[in-house]
Amino acid sequence: MTTTHRLTFASELDAPANAIWDVVGTMAGVNAELGPWIRMTAPGDASRFRVEDAPIGETIFHSWVLFGGVLPIDRHSMRLVAVNHGQGFVEDSVSWSERRWGHQRDLDPVSEHRTRVTDRLTFTPRVEASGPMLVRVVGAVFRHRHRQLRKRFGGVAVPISS
Repeated sequence: MTTTHRLTFASELDAPANAIWDVVGTMAGVNAELGPWIRMTAPGDASRFRVEDAPIGETIFHSWVLFGGVLPIDRHSMRLVAVNHGQGFVEDSVSWSERRWGHQRDLDPVSEHRTRVTDRLTFTPRVEASGPMLVRVVGAVFRHRHRQLRKRFGGVAVPISS
């Protein structure tokens, strides 16, 4: 049996939830968070999609995860199971490295001009021995994503209690 890993990351950003949603609900926004180290591809018609327009419960598209924008390091099959417009989404996908990839992103207004963005990740590696490495890599990627969000919108990291 392969272990399921859980990680959580949060930032309070200096922007209203709708302004943040306008960015994070797009593939361009995802790639802005991942860049410059990682980029996810999308087929032509999906590259401009908004998360709230995606079909629920079916694979939206397959994406190459590219290190440095060119070196394929994973193949991700994107599937959303819930979208709450302007407030968040729940992804339940698979990839070559993960038997299951769960990503829940919540945007919670703290005040009129401040929003807490929380990412809750649940993933099960395809190969048990890769678990500790994937925890480090996924952790580094999401810490980077939150730094990119804070750089774009301003704000602070929120400590997560275990």
